[in-house]
Amino acid sequence: MSNEDQYGGGAGGGYGDIGGTGQTRTRLPDSPSDPYGTPRRTPRASRSLVTVVGVVVLLMAAIAFANRSGDTPTPPSADTPPSPSSTTATGTRPVDGKNGTIPAGFAQNEQGAQSAAANYAVALGSDGMFDSVRRKAIVQAVYAPDVAAARQSNLDSVYTDAQFLARIGLDPAGKAPKGLQFISRTNPVGTKVEKFSTDAASVSVWHSTLFGLAGEGSKNPVAESWYTNTFELRWTNGDWRVTDFTQKDGPAPVGRDQRAASAEEMAAAVSQFGGLTYAR
Repeated sequence: MSNEDQYGGGAGGGYGDIGGTGQTRTRLPDSPSDPYGTPRRTPRASRSLVTVVGVVVLLMAAIAFANRSGDTPTPPSADTPPSPSSTTATGTRPVDGKNGTIPAGFAQNEQGAQSAAANYAVALGSDGMFDSVRRKAIVQAVYAPDVAAARQSNLDSVYTDAQFLARIGLDPAGKAPKGLQFISRTNPVGTKVEKFSTDAASVSVWHSTLFGLAGEGSKNPVAESWYTNTFELRWTNGDWRVTDFTQKDGPAPVGRDQRAASAEEMAAAVSQFGGLTYAR
C-alpha cells in the first residue's frame, strides 16, 4: 500500500489518502481569519485553519506509511449505480458483542462486513491511537492476528515521534497542553461493498473527520475533512478483521456560511456527545 499521495507525502490526523497513486493537493484560500474569533465562518480560511489542514495531511501520510503492506490493493468495482436496497438502512440491530471498547461479533454477510468496516474506521481515527495502551487494544481488536504485530510496531513508531506530536500541538506523551482538548473523531456517513465472498470482503467507508485542539488560544483549531477508506477484510476466528486499507480524499460537500463554534462549544460538544455503534 502506497502512502505517497495521502497527504502529499507528509504525516496528518485521522488517516489521509492511504494507498493512492497520485499526488494529493489541497487547495486552500489564502486570506487570514480566526475560526474561533469571529461570529460567522467566512468563505476564506484562516492561517490557523491552513495550519491544521496541513497538519492533518501530514498525519495521514504517517498513518499511511504505518499501515502499508506489500499487498496490491483490490481495485474497486465498476462505477455503476447501486440498487436501492444497497443504500437504505436494513433495520437490523447492531452487534451486541465488544472486543474491549470496539464492537465485535459481526455477521458473516455483506451487512456485517459493512458494519465492521464503519466501526473499525471510527476506532482507527480516534484519539485512542495517541495513547499507547488504547492503541495496542485497538490494533489487536481491528487487525487480523497475522498482520497485527507488524502494524503495531509501525503505528507505535508514528505515534511516539516527538517531532510529529509537536507539530499537531501535543507533548511527547501524546497529551494536549493544559487548557486545551485534543479531538480526533471519525464520523461514517455511508458504506459500500466493493467485493464480497464468505471469507473476504472489500468495503469502502465514506466519512468526515474532526481533528485539532479545542480551547482558548489554540493554534490548531478543530477542522473537518472528508475521506473514503477502503478496507480489505478477512473472516477470522468468527469475525471480520482488517488486513489492509487504503484512503483517498473526499467526496467533500460544499461548506455552508454557518457560524463557527467557539472553542468552548466545540470542546463541550465532543465531550457530551458520545460515539455510536455503526450498522447497516
